[in-house]
Amino acid sequence: MSSFFSKWSWKMAWRDARSNKKRLFVYISAIIIGVAAQVAITSFRDSLNNTIDNQSKELLGADLEIETEQPPPDTLTAYFDTLGGEQSTITEFPSMVLFPQNGNTRLANVRALEGNFPFYGALETIPIEAAQTFKSDTTALVDQALMTQFDIEVGDSIKVGDVTFAIGGGITKVPGEAAAASMIGPRIFIPASMLEATNLVQRGSRVEYKQYFSFADERDVDAIEARVDSLQDALGIDIDTETVKERREEIGEAVGNLGKFLNLVGFIALLLGGIGVASSIHVYINQKISTASVLRCFGASSDQTMSIFLIQAIVLGFLGALTGTIIGVGVQYLLPGLVSDFLPVTVELTTSWLAIGLGLFTGTGVALAFALLPLLALRKASPLYALRTMEGSITALLSNKTKAIIYVAVALVVMGYATLLTSDWIIGGLFTAGMIVAFGLLWLVAKLLIKLIRRNFPSNWPYVWRQGLANLYRPHNQTTTLMLSLGLGMLLVSTLYFSQDMLMEELDFATRDDAPNLIFFDIQPDQNEGLNQLLEENDVPIIQNVPMVTMRLDSLRGRSTQAIDDDSTNNVHDWALRREYRSTYRDSLIDSETLLEGEWIGQAPDTGRVPVSAAKEISEDLNLEIGDALTFDVQGVPVEAVVGSIREVDFQRVQPNFFMLFPTGVLEPAPQIYVTVSRAPSQDISASVQQAVVQKYPNVSAIDVSRILETINQFIDKISFAVQFMALFSIITGLIVLASSVATSRFQRIKESVLLRTIGASKKQIIQILSVEYLFLGILSALTGLILSVGATWLLGYLYFDITFTPNLWVIILGTLIVTGLTILIGMFNSRSVYKKTPLEVLRMEAE
Repeated sequence: MSSFFSKWSWKMAWRDARSNKKRLFVYISAIIIGVAAQVAITSFRDSLNNTIDNQSKELLGADLEIETEQPPPDTLTAYFDTLGGEQSTITEFPSMVLFPQNGNTRLANVRALEGNFPFYGALETIPIEAAQTFKSDTTALVDQALMTQFDIEVGDSIKVGDVTFAIGGGITKVPGEAAAASMIGPRIFIPASMLEATNLVQRGSRVEYKQYFSFADERDVDAIEARVDSLQDALGIDIDTETVKERREEIGEAVGNLGKFLNLVGFIALLLGGIGVASSIHVYINQKISTASVLRCFGASSDQTMSIFLIQAIVLGFLGALTGTIIGVGVQYLLPGLVSDFLPVTVELTTSWLAIGLGLFTGTGVALAFALLPLLALRKASPLYALRTMEGSITALLSNKTKAIIYVAVALVVMGYATLLTSDWIIGGLFTAGMIVAFGLLWLVAKLLIKLIRRNFPSNWPYVWRQGLANLYRPHNQTTTLMLSLGLGMLLVSTLYFSQDMLMEELDFATRDDAPNLIFFDIQPDQNEGLNQLLEENDVPIIQNVPMVTMRLDSLRGRSTQAIDDDSTNNVHDWALRREYRSTYRDSLIDSETLLEGEWIGQAPDTGRVPVSAAKEISEDLNLEIGDALTFDVQGVPVEAVVGSIREVDFQRVQPNFFMLFPTGVLEPAPQIYVTVSRAPSQDISASVQQAVVQKYPNVSAIDVSRILETINQFIDKISFAVQFMALFSIITGLIVLASSVATSRFQRIKESVLLRTIGASKKQIIQILSVEYLFLGILSALTGLILSVGATWLLGYLYFDITFTPNLWVIILGTLIVTGLTILIGMFNSRSVYKKTPLEVLRMEAE
């Protein structure tokens, strides 16, 4: 008995656990879900990272990719020839396509392929051989999702520009691309030999020219990149290169961020399990203080007494962690179905021993850390408590200093594990601070709601309602704990719903009166009048018809953009220096523009620099001020300009908005394309107009805003479902804490029930009292989370999205009803024995 964990301590721990197995099972259940979530996510993340490492070359499909936004000049083509190896080209651009069979049209991502790309991995199609045969039999490959949407089959036709192709196969997978990419731009592959015949690549068209390389030898791709960069400066064009390593790092970073986020969401469920452990063990130890005091009377030391319950905490924590780990290994097989649409690889699931080890270690550690406070308090229990009843909580025996040390230790454990999950101590620290703030706010709101109810106690309510409400303050109640756990789950889930509704309401342009819902672009000058006339003939009003001129910034404040870019001390954003500007000209501002500084001049002067108006966003990125000199390269012609004004532009409007606005009298002779904005009164008219435009002007592309909105909604729905699935672990943990609180304090409740029955309460009244108690618990828990989620979403809208948030009343009502219903259901199910016990049974239980 001299050692802390003596044989006697183990025997006593076993005997006590055997007689309290139901109560202690609750202790285990509080962390099972949290550990299961953590193991599932960590194991899935490890499998995903291994898959990316194993399939790194398939992510790019080649050893090297070189991309330009214009046909590669002869110098660059000659350099390509010197590199050798196997080469393949893709000319990629957006274009409208038409399905003659049913007349449907769709803006698609057209790719003209020459060569055997991909060199690694496979372009997967149905049928399989179509990926190769389409290049020789001049058929087209169409995204399978698009074919399903429009009820198209292999053998049907698709019109791309001036050419009608037979559909040779459906695309199911493109190396390095997630399935969700097809939602934004369905992919169409055609043979490069047919590109010119489509007549789609014209002046002003947005086209990307991609050259892919496969080297049989170990080529130094970094040296090739350096050489391409030097050619870029000499040729004066933008050239982007990407290697296997860069693609792997890019995707790995994105996947890593997703894994970190999901890990933290799962960790929140584990923390809630820890709170459940702390709550359960607190009530359990409070009930065991008389047992510990009796042992002290028989000569047991305080350490020996505490060791009995410490052994229980460690062993049961390990069993809970083990159970959660086993469940988590199984749950990981559900995760690929949640996020597979957003992943560029098919995940090869494997057993992650690291995840299993972390699950066992973390579950046991969290159980012990959160049980530490009542266990240390037990050491202070005097033998005197064997003769008298202790009032209040056992933790009152600890000094404030000891409590503070324990709280800091728990916070450091949380921060350490969060840092381990994210591999970044800053993120781990911010997460811990965020959780402390979240728990603090939840605790404050919970206490405030209880205080308001207590202050305004409805003394004129029926007895059953008053008693059920008063039960929230009974001895050993766990009202605050439940409101914390269930409230946090509600906070996570409802914030996601609120944010989604806020964004979709802001994006819902198509439902607003007179809002544009149809945009045509890449209109050539000789097509502009005819297309506008076609719209008028179909009763589709023209809201805006604007010219667009492409240009690049050549110099800023007398320095070339290249010199500024090379200067490491510059405070100008690189993207703003190197981007292609698509500008327009007019003699006045429109209602989406507000002048902030300077003076707008609508007609260019005959001499001197041209006064242009810069949007606030680009002026900040280029650090522009009124009077700054600019030189634009307008397709080979230099145009000297000066910043005459800075304006605020509402870029959320469905219309062409421009960073640089020129006055009239300058750009009219420049090569240009037109954009027409209109509103179709119905979806049928919109479809028929798009069909007519595609038939007459196949190079013109259309954006159907209502369809884009539908795509965005589907995309957000998929992301939200994946995140909500993980957030539900928090609610499930909260409900387990609810069940555990009922089971742990069951004996105390039975005595209260018997007392009520002794003074005349019926069984029906006791059931009603319990129902009222759980009704208020559910409502208060839901309100705690919802109040904070409204505040969190408002802050997101104000600080991040710049959107005014209006809460969705239906989400609040539905969330409250669901949480309240589940609380009542689980609470009553676990309280069956409370109203079934007789006074004699209670006396016997006390004697035991």
